[in-house]
Amino acid sequence: MASKYTHLFTPIKIRGVDFKNRFILAPPSPNLASPDGLVTAQFVDWFRAFARGGAAILYVGNSSVDITECKDEECQLDLANPHSTLPLSWYAEMCKEYDCHASLEVNHNGKDTRFETVGHLPFSSSPIPGDTEKLMAEREGRELRYPIEMDQAKIDETIMKYATACYNMKRAGMDVALLHGGHGNLIAQFTSPHYNKRTDKYGGSTENRARFAVELVEKTRELCGEDFVIDYRISADEIIEDGMHFDETLKLMKILKDHGVDMFNVSAGLHSEGMGAFMRYWLQNYTMQRGFNVHWTEKIKDYFQGDILLTAVGSIMNVDLAEEYLSKGFCDFVAMCRPLMADPDMPKKASQNRREDIRPCLRCTACLMRLGGPGPNGPREMNCAINPLLGMTRLIKDSELPLARDKKKIAIIGGGPAGLQALFTGVERGHDVTLYEKSDRVGGQIIPAAAPPMKVDVRDYLKWLEVQTEKIVKAGKAKVLLNTEATPGMIKMQGYDAVIIAVGAEPLIPNVPGIDKPSVMWAADAETKCRDKVGQRVVIIGAGDVGLEAAIDFADEGKSVDIIEMMDPPMFSFSALPGMLKERGVEIRYNTKLSEVTDRGIKAVGKDGEAFEIEADNVLLAVGMKINTELVESFRHCASETECFVVGDAKEVGGNVTRAVNPAFQAVLHL
Repeated sequence: MASKYTHLFTPIKIRGVDFKNRFILAPPSPNLASPDGLVTAQFVDWFRAFARGGAAILYVGNSSVDITECKDEECQLDLANPHSTLPLSWYAEMCKEYDCHASLEVNHNGKDTRFETVGHLPFSSSPIPGDTEKLMAEREGRELRYPIEMDQAKIDETIMKYATACYNMKRAGMDVALLHGGHGNLIAQFTSPHYNKRTDKYGGSTENRARFAVELVEKTRELCGEDFVIDYRISADEIIEDGMHFDETLKLMKILKDHGVDMFNVSAGLHSEGMGAFMRYWLQNYTMQRGFNVHWTEKIKDYFQGDILLTAVGSIMNVDLAEEYLSKGFCDFVAMCRPLMADPDMPKKASQNRREDIRPCLRCTACLMRLGGPGPNGPREMNCAINPLLGMTRLIKDSELPLARDKKKIAIIGGGPAGLQALFTGVERGHDVTLYEKSDRVGGQIIPAAAPPMKVDVRDYLKWLEVQTEKIVKAGKAKVLLNTEATPGMIKMQGYDAVIIAVGAEPLIPNVPGIDKPSVMWAADAETKCRDKVGQRVVIIGAGDVGLEAAIDFADEGKSVDIIEMMDPPMFSFSALPGMLKERGVEIRYNTKLSEVTDRGIKAVGKDGEAFEIEADNVLLAVGMKINTELVESFRHCASETECFVVGDAKEVGGNVTRAVNPAFQAVLHL
C-alpha cells in the first residue's frame, strides 16, 4: 500500500538530478574522518544507516575547505587534502546503492578557528575578534588575537578552495553540494554587516558584501558544470542587533539566486556570538516550538511568489509536521538531523505507514555533546541518547542485530528506559525475556520527566516506549509483569541465565529537621500523582533540571515559586530553563542551604551565613537521586555473575537518558 505522506514521497528533479523524496539529513559531524581529514570505512558505515533508511540527500556537517586554516572539530573532513577524492567516492557510492545522494556541507569557519588549532591567526572579512576569542583571552590572561583581514589574493585563493572542494566532490560521484553561508561562518562574515566592516568592493552595500559569495558560487558553477546542484545554507535572520536581518536576507537571496544558487537551506541565528545567545535559533532545545524556523521559508516563498526552492530546517520533529509544511507549500524539502539520528529508518517507516514505530527525538543534545570541547569530556564518535545502534555502526551492519547463538532466559528488573531497551534488544536477538515492573505501567523516570507541559518530546518518547512494549507483549515475544516487585528469591527460583538490573534510583532526602512533614514532596511526584495537593506557595530545593522544570510548570499555573540551590551558579550553560524562569519572575537563590522545614515553610542559610525564612505551603525536593546499593547488590548473584548487569540509574545517577539506554543495549548485545 502506498504511503499517506504523498508530499514527502513526491520525487523532484533539479538540473536533471532526480531526488526520490523530500527527506534531507541535515548535516551532522560524526567525528569519524581520519585525523588528516579523509573519509574512513567507519565514516561510511555510520552514514549507511541514513541511506538505507530512505533519505534522499545526506549532508555531512562542517566539511572544511582546508583544515590547515579552518578547523574546529577533532576529526572533520579536509576537502583540500589531495588524497580526498577516492575516500569520498566510498561514501558517494555507498549512498548510490540506496538511490541516495551523498553530499557535504562545505565550510570555512573564518575567525572562529583558534590559533592553537592551526598555529596561526584565523582569517576573516575584517580584523574583528568574536565573542569566543574575547572570553578565551580573558580566561587565559592574554592579549586579544585579531583575525587577519583577507586581501584580494587571499580572497581569490579561498574562493578557489571552495570551488575545488565542490569539484572534488563531483569527481567522487556527488551531484549536489551545500555551501554554508549561514550561522556566522566565513561566507556570512562577508555577507553580514555584523562582521564585515570593509571599505573596498567587498564591503558596504548588500551587493558588495554579497560579492564574495557570488564569486564563490560562480567559480563553483564554472568548475562543476550545469548538471551540479548548488544548495546554500543561510540564516534568514541573524537576530543579533547589527546583523543581517530578514529584509536584507531576501535581497541577498535574490542576488545569489540570479548568480546560480539552485536552492536554499533556511536556518537562523549565529554560532558563537553572545556566548551562545543566538545558537537557539539554529539548534532548538526541548522547550522550544517545533518547526521553529519554518515561518521564514513561508515568508520567503511569498516574497518570491513560489519561484524558489527551499529546505526548511529546525525542530521538524516528525513526519506529520514535515508533510504539513510541504503540503502548504512552505518548503520543497525538509531537513532533519537529530530526529533522523533518533530513527534513521523514519522515511522507510513513513512510506509503510508505520508512524507509531518511528522513534521520536528528545532534542536533548546528547549527540552534540559528543563532539567534545574545552571541558573534561573529550571528543567521541557521535551517537544518540535513545538510538544505541547509531554508536555501534562499526560492529552492527545494516542496523540489524544478529540473532544470539544461544537463546538465553533473561530477567529484566525494572521497566524504565534502561529496562525497556534491554527488553527490546533481547527480543530482537531472539532471547526468552521476562521484565518485572513493580508499578502499574512502564516508563520509569520518563513518566515524571514527561509531566511538564513543555516536555512534548519526552511525552512522545514515553508513548513510543509504551506502544513498542505493548506490541511485543501482544505478539507473545516476551512477558512483561506489571505490579510485580521482583525479589532475589523469585529470580533465583526461575533459573534465569542472565539478569539485567535496572531498578533505577531513589530521591535524595536532606537530613534536616521537619523533612518528614506532609508538606514535603518529591518534585516529580508533585507534578504527577500528587498535583492536587500542591498549594499556592511553593519552594523548590535544588536547581537542576527537575527542580527548574517543576518551577516553570507551577509558575505557569499562577503559583508563587521560590528556588534555593546550595551550589554556585553555573559559569556557562546551554540550558534555556534559567532564562525561562527569569521571564516568569522566579529567582534562583544560589549558595543557599536548607536548614529546616517548618509549619510555615522553610528556614535556610545564604552565602553570607545569614539565616532567613521562606513561607510556603509545600516544599518540593529536587536535590538529586541516590542508588539503592543494597537492592542492587541483592540481585548480583541471581545468575552467573558474569551474566548479571547493572544499568541505568542503578549504575550511575545524575546523567541523562543516554546513560540508561546505551549501556542497557550493549549489555544485552553481548549476551
